[in-house]
Amino acid sequence: MNAVILQPSYIPWRGYFHQVYKADLFIFYDDVQYDKHGWRNRNQIKTSQGKQWLTIPVHSGGATGGLPINQVRIDWAKPWNASHWKALNFAYGRAPCFKQYLPLLEPFYQRHDEFLADFTIDLTTAIARALGIHHTRFIRSSDLTGITGQKTDRLIQILKPLGVTHYISGPSAREYIEQEKFDAAGITLEYMTYDYPAYPQLQSPFDPQVSILDLLFMTGDRALGFILSPGEKGR
Repeated sequence: MNAVILQPSYIPWRGYFHQVYKADLFIFYDDVQYDKHGWRNRNQIKTSQGKQWLTIPVHSGGATGGLPINQVRIDWAKPWNASHWKALNFAYGRAPCFKQYLPLLEPFYQRHDEFLADFTIDLTTAIARALGIHHTRFIRSSDLTGITGQKTDRLIQILKPLGVTHYISGPSAREYIEQEKFDAAGITLEYMTYDYPAYPQLQSPFDPQVSILDLLFMTGDRALGFILSPGEKGR
């Protein structure tokens, strides 16, 4: 069984969903320390004025107090959800497939979740299904018991009891993953290569790093074809 372990993120880019597609089991790594200025609560969209950050405000304890991701609370002092929804409408109202995803996305921006991870995990899962990824099963690491290790040991403690035999990781993890421990556990390792084709965007120049929503709004039901390699299609 193939598995991926990734921290939950807000409307992540297409490489994140490539890993979702490749996984039989996708584990949201939500019980590790929240990283300030990371991708847990923010991402970028493409606008006529350039890239724009959409950031979900969180209470300062989540950013500076060493809290795990699943305990970080959204700060509702300002109606950020309405602002984000307005920004998406303004940036992508003319996109060919924008209206196609209104019934999916608008209810999320009407929610009032207490915890950041509850919102981002549910939204990511819904987007994956909208992309046509139906085979992947999702779980949260915080729902697992008996996980006490650190770094590579922690990953293996998560994967081994679940029957995982193949682990798919982002390329930056090469710097800290201990290959020999995976070998000893009988789990093979694969590192992602991100090499994606361009697709039409409302403004030039092309920017490959923005949120998955850009790809969805521009290409609709064809979006997965701009993520997968020819050999991966048809799973």
